[in-house]
Amino acid sequence: MQCIDSFLPVDDETSCPICGMPVGIREVCGRCIDEKNLFEEGLYGFYYKDRLRDAIHAFKFSGRKDVGRYLVRLAEKKIAAFSAKFDSIIPLPVTEKRLRERGFNQSFILAEEISRMTGKPVHHSTLRKIKETKDQYALSKNERRKNIRGAFSLTDTVNLKGERVLLVDDLYTTGQTSREATRVLYRGKVASVVFFALARTP
Repeated sequence: MQCIDSFLPVDDETSCPICGMPVGIREVCGRCIDEKNLFEEGLYGFYYKDRLRDAIHAFKFSGRKDVGRYLVRLAEKKIAAFSAKFDSIIPLPVTEKRLRERGFNQSFILAEEISRMTGKPVHHSTLRKIKETKDQYALSKNERRKNIRGAFSLTDTVNLKGERVLLVDDLYTTGQTSREATRVLYRGKVASVVFFALARTP
């Protein structure tokens, strides 16, 4: 219980409605205006720091799927209030190489849990990651764009047409990955994209 109490939730009323950055009131921050984020709205569980960061590391790198499921359930009220804004769920994919190394995709685990909460279906294989990328956090803005460009492709556009999609990831850092995935989803004629991340960097 003490560990959970140390988790710092993102306050939706005082943060940017797109990237979750704290700005004091609920309005789009300057960075999102400049970057022209393609997804319409973002929902974030916690700030990625201290024990929450340790818990996500256990989930992501030590195979603790139970920890991931538990963490996303802590944001269940937020997700339920957000669920009228999407029809289906798409997890951010990893490459086949990364999937073999890790044994699972953490975003799939989160998406499946959100599906159980909301009754909305998950499109597991609609979006694929076809290009290995470097860690975005260490790169410059231009390097991030080049790094992630062309990383995703669609395997099925028929079932996406007109859908309001929730794109799911475990962590939001620079936003370039979610923007690129959203750009590709709009090529599939989705009606809209909203985004959920379990955590975002402070």
